Amino acid sequence: MAGIELKSATFNDGAFIPRRCAKDGDNVSPDLSWSGVPEGTFELLLLCEDPDAPSGTFVHWLVTGIDPGSDGVEAGQTPAGGQERTTGWGRPGWGGPQPPAGDRAHRYFFRVYALPEPVSLPENATADDVHIAVDRQLAGGTLVGLYQR
Repeated sequence: MAGIELKSATFNDGAFIPRRCAKDGDNVSPDLSWSGVPEGTFELLLLCEDPDAPSGTFVHWLVTGIDPGSDGVEAGQTPAGGQERTTGWGRPGWGGPQPPAGDRAHRYFFRVYALPEPVSLPENATADDVHIAVDRQLAGGTLVGLYQR
């Protein structure tokens, strides 16, 4: 399967996400850029999840319907054509990191998927729902950030 390169000017892969992106900071989504979206992509899907959350994998950002011709999103913005879906915080839009104080650093997986057809997800989709729905992806890319309080 082809790969999409996913990067951020806000943090490097495997590095700490700045506090301004955190829920207890300014709660501003980081900028992201991607390249390598294959021909035949109907839409892009963006997911940010924390698999280290005490209650199980927590969805921090879920955006569907992103224009496959886009190449990223600026900090604090919604990707072109995208529809922000409900997150683990119970509302749509970016909900930044807020791991329990004293926990080891949590990992935040930013994933972009190139999909060949419109994605179908339940209203309050979980990370598992997303992983099942993107099973037929054309390509994907991952960027991992860390955060600790």
